[in-house]
Amino acid sequence: MLNIHGTALLAGDRGILIVGSSGAGKTTLALALIEHFSLRGKFSRLVGDDQLFVEDRGGRLVVHAPSTIAGLIEIPGLGPRPVAHGPAAIVDLCIRLVPAADVERFQDPAREDIAGCSVPAIAVAGRDVIAALPAVIAVMKNLPFRPD
Repeated sequence: MLNIHGTALLAGDRGILIVGSSGAGKTTLALALIEHFSLRGKFSRLVGDDQLFVEDRGGRLVVHAPSTIAGLIEIPGLGPRPVAHGPAAIVDLCIRLVPAADVERFQDPAREDIAGCSVPAIAVAGRDVIAALPAVIAVMKNLPFRPD
């Protein structure tokens, strides 16, 4: 099991992993995605914020929070707060937050290798939820079918 710096959530029937440098906006984007799905009547829950355990389970990347921080999210300016959370998720999409200058206008389909698993990925500008949200939603609509 590998410990990584990131935030993960369940959005609808998909697991999302958000990675990037400290202060890039991982928590802010996760909160925006949770709200986006909740407002549309779709299931959404935090899995973990800041530190995550990831592992390969049968070729799928599974993520969960350490027990010491499960159910907590660090809200910018307020500190850690309890939120509804799920115990784990299979990661269907990795969002990498990067400097705006590093985001290509038109991205080819990409993959991120994490803990021996290859996961569909997209790079979006850190600290820019307005630009990131529609890009992430568009990519999620085109993710391949995942048999259970």
